[in-house]
Amino acid sequence: MIRYLYIFLAFISLGLAPLTASPEQLGQIEQIGQSDQFNAQHTAFSVAIDQIDANVVFMRHALAPGYGDPDHFDIDQCATQRNLNATGRQQAQDIGLYIKSQGVRFDAILSSQWCRCVDTAIALDLGEWQRFAGLNSFFQDHVDRKETLALLSDRLETIADDELILMVTHQVVISAVTRYSTPSGGLVLYNSRTGKAKPLSIP
Repeated sequence: MIRYLYIFLAFISLGLAPLTASPEQLGQIEQIGQSDQFNAQHTAFSVAIDQIDANVVFMRHALAPGYGDPDHFDIDQCATQRNLNATGRQQAQDIGLYIKSQGVRFDAILSSQWCRCVDTAIALDLGEWQRFAGLNSFFQDHVDRKETLALLSDRLETIADDELILMVTHQVVISAVTRYSTPSGGLVLYNSRTGKAKPLSIP
């Protein structure tokens, strides 16, 4: 009731609440305030997308402690790769929840074939996803940089103006395309037609 009293007094001072407002009316006033706050949060991601007319969201895989991959790296064997830890899996889940809270929907979700990217895509829980070699890491020359970026460039050219694609990948790929460095789980919005890019901070 103290919470309702504060809300009631605030609305009286603004001339927005009748002096005879009931607890039910006060509850409605509180819900309106909460709704406005939600709507402001709900549009934050979309506003950032609209600022550059982004049709791609690049995401670096979630936290995977270490540096590079082991010498015995095998793309088909997760045990030979640097992988997400518990913190990384939770980070990916939290990012997925944040994106859902923003009301953003992706027309397609693509992931590097590396296990830490695949596991990130799974933990995001944003819908169906596909492996895509054009997002693979060429950091240690496990794949050819030129061939990988050519695949990615071809895919970017096929994205329609009204589409929005999420690409889960690696630091080297994101920086090669957008010129931005990203932390683990970092997002960079990108317009494949203009080349404009915008890092997105997650609360």
